[in-house]
Amino acid sequence: MKIAEVGDIIEFKDGLRGLVEKVNDNSVIVDLTIMSNYRELDLEEKTVVNHKRYKIIESKNHLE
Repeated sequence: MKIAEVGDIIEFKDGLRGLVEKVNDNSVIVDLTIMSNYRELDLEEKTVVNHKRYKIIESKNHLE
């Protein structure tokens, strides 16, 4: 399993997406405000996601 890096966009929990801001040993901290429907979902701005619970949608290295 590839671990996300800062700047990557990940998807988790049935379609939620976030921008990785920090990588920890077992998890990442993501910014959810990148989603167009963020305000409608009534979520916190940031959340923690375990490495086993997401997939990388866009890699920052791929965008360079």
